[in-house]
Amino acid sequence: MTPSALTWSLQVLTLITLQTPPAPPSATGPAGHWEGTIQVPGQELGIQVDLAARDNTWGGQITIPAQHIKALPLTGVTVDANAVTFGMKSIPGDPVFKGTVAKDSKTISGEFSQSGATLPFTLAWKGEARLESAPKNSPITKELEGSWDGSLNAGGTVLRLVLKLSNSDAGATGTLISLDQGAAEIPVTTITQTGSHVTIGVSAIGGTFDGAMKDGQLSGTWAQGSVTLPLVFTRSQK
Repeated sequence: MTPSALTWSLQVLTLITLQTPPAPPSATGPAGHWEGTIQVPGQELGIQVDLAARDNTWGGQITIPAQHIKALPLTGVTVDANAVTFGMKSIPGDPVFKGTVAKDSKTISGEFSQSGATLPFTLAWKGEARLESAPKNSPITKELEGSWDGSLNAGGTVLRLVLKLSNSDAGATGTLISLDQGAAEIPVTTITQTGSHVTIGVSAIGGTFDGAMKDGQLSGTWAQGSVTLPLVFTRSQK
């Protein structure tokens, strides 16, 4: 596992089926579910983008399977005629996509930039937007609420983490901050507490903490992709 992991099988079956293809894209600009690639040197990085407008405000999500990023909220989504721009929330390097919707509304092509590098990307329309709703978590105990500090040894590089957990009217919520990777607040997706056992999922980066609360600490493991590492959180002193 490397620090960039927090920022950046087919058996052929012959079937005779009747399938209804997705309806052709309507003249609503970039709205829909898009699939395509970023042309990273030496390879193509597959991406999925969902864009939709609600009350005249655009929003969306991005999924990058190879980087274990799933339904990460987009930021700064703007649409001006056939031009569309959007960024990736809580990812270091301020990644931004700037593209143009083709006249037939079937493709978007443009440039992806991050940390000063610029790469081409292309997307093809695959149907209506498939936005995922955030799950609702049950409230957590007072002992678990608050700010927690931890350090993750990722391949010899120590990453300082801050985990913030709280209760709201909608249930338990939280954020994970990697201080050494831009200090962006990454939303916690799932929080499950059963007695002293705690599981915290961060779907945006495909990570999960699984541990137990004891003696003022949260001790367990961090799993991301195929890698599992020990991780201990202690109460923030600030």
